[in-house]
Amino acid sequence: MRLLVTGANGFIGSACVRTALARGHTVAGLKRPGRPVPPDLPPSDRLLWLEGTLAEPPWPALEAFQPDTCLHAAWIATPGVYLHSPENDRLVRESLTFVDGLLRRGVRHIAGVGTCIEYQITGQPLAEDATPVAPDTPYARAKDALRRALQGRALQEGWTFTWGRVFYPYGPGEHPARFCSHLLRQLLQGQLVTVKSPHALKDYIFIEDLARAILLTLEHRLQGAVNWGTGTGVTIGHIARTAADLVGRPDLVRFQEPPQPDPFHPVVADATRLRQLGWSPTVDLREGLQRLLASLSGPTAPQ
Repeated sequence: MRLLVTGANGFIGSACVRTALARGHTVAGLKRPGRPVPPDLPPSDRLLWLEGTLAEPPWPALEAFQPDTCLHAAWIATPGVYLHSPENDRLVRESLTFVDGLLRRGVRHIAGVGTCIEYQITGQPLAEDATPVAPDTPYARAKDALRRALQGRALQEGWTFTWGRVFYPYGPGEHPARFCSHLLRQLLQGQLVTVKSPHALKDYIFIEDLARAILLTLEHRLQGAVNWGTGTGVTIGHIARTAADLVGRPDLVRFQEPPQPDPFHPVVADATRLRQLGWSPTVDLREGLQRLLASLSGPTAPQ
């Protein structure tokens, strides 16, 4: 596979670049001008870095690379900002124009990175073919709008389209304000942690397991929606207690009483479609948090 990855230096994008190279694919990574290359992605004769944006792509370089598949992972993802940012609408427009350019240049498979919160929260595992789609944030509405537009075009024009709904990825390289990293940093600093919604159930997936799921989906050219989640939920309280145990400070965790309601509860994937490809998670929560903790507290940890 000759794979183009947008947002290739982001949390999900860079993990997919690593996994694609490990699986023998040739990759072009699109990143914003001036942004650094992830330090754990050494030079490779099968990896080409391209500078550009969705609005101003490096078309000559892309034409020379000749990708057959594009994983579109570029999007706003800053915690506390992305859910309601006006950038979401702009990214839909830019994505549609960018994909149109790719199709005119011979790309025949497009995979988009969606979100589990496109679904209506029903209290049951969220299934691609059964759970209603009812996005209620600007972020989720934008993602769903892009899915609907591209899915309609693919059906009419005969190219293949995958829409992967990501659940709750975590692991080394994530934004420091994401829940697991923020939690571990507080504990490492000896700060008391109050968990507001300890019973909220989420489907957390370690970043390497997510990248394997994505690459397996692309290799099979699976069409339509697919859940990129484990199929197993874990409570926020359990995550907090596990993290505190790993740090050696179980005394620092408190649960708010009464707990604060969580509008995204429970959010657990029906992972049947993904598992039919032969995928299963390999990193459990404790190991995943341990590896994240090592990346935060080791000699090369970001300050």
